[in-house]
Amino acid sequence: MSSNAEPVSTDLPKASGPVRVFFSRLLREKPVGAAAALVFLLFVFCGVFADLLAPYGFNEISMLERLKAPTFKHLFGTDNLGRDMFSRCLYGAQLSVIIGLSAAALATIISVVIGTLTGYLGGRFDMVVQRIVDAYMSFPELVILIAVVSVVGPGMLQIIGVLSLVLGIGGSRIIRSAVISARENMYVHAAQSIGSSTSRVLWRHLLPNIMPPIIVLFTTRVGAVILIESGLSFLGLGVPPPAPTWGGLLSGSGRTYMFQGPWLALAPGLCLTAVVYATNVFGDALRDLLDPRMRGSK
Repeated sequence: MSSNAEPVSTDLPKASGPVRVFFSRLLREKPVGAAAALVFLLFVFCGVFADLLAPYGFNEISMLERLKAPTFKHLFGTDNLGRDMFSRCLYGAQLSVIIGLSAAALATIISVVIGTLTGYLGGRFDMVVQRIVDAYMSFPELVILIAVVSVVGPGMLQIIGVLSLVLGIGGSRIIRSAVISARENMYVHAAQSIGSSTSRVLWRHLLPNIMPPIIVLFTTRVGAVILIESGLSFLGLGVPPPAPTWGGLLSGSGRTYMFQGPWLALAPGLCLTAVVYATNVFGDALRDLLDPRMRGSK
């Protein structure tokens, strides 16, 4: 028997990649978060390529150009020694990128290690560790940072180590809550019933399913680290001069010559405000998109 029916095509439309779907949802559902992501990426780009983008050296002095208002030659003006503020802000972004990303990554790792172990194992181990975390969180973070940095001394490596430890301990409570919620799922009980080891359950079953809060925790920690580092530099406990950190720019010439040259305080202050605000907004957008319990998820 012959059939005149046309052959049915079995080719299915290819599904878009997860990255493409995520960014399309970010643009469609969270336009403010998408704009914040662009600001954050611009900040990272300026920090990575500051050596190429800066028109002058961060410590290049020209006394003939001191306290000049913003012009096309000096976009952010010059300071009391004739140094270009735009170049110094770019090099400050480079330090903020290094310190912010490094300390946030280490703090997230510490939070994940403490949170997963205490949340999964539970029992007396969880009770003892969490009481230590509670005792630590009862002290103001700034007081702890000032005390520790005063002992170990100012410097980039010291700031990264102290901030990662301080923020990592407090952030473990967020990861612990996600692990406690995920360990009650059926796939975890199934893995335990077939004799999977603790490390395998944690690595193969729990960690992939708590990645959304980990990603959000990392993004929010970047903004917190940049803000705390600027505060320490403002107090003279951050990266020592002549390194141009944003907090140091506000504390040094920005505070001394603020009335003669308002741009000395406005330039690093606006950079700090824009970056921290964009990082926090981007973190909130990630939380709404990655957490299925939030209203922004579908």
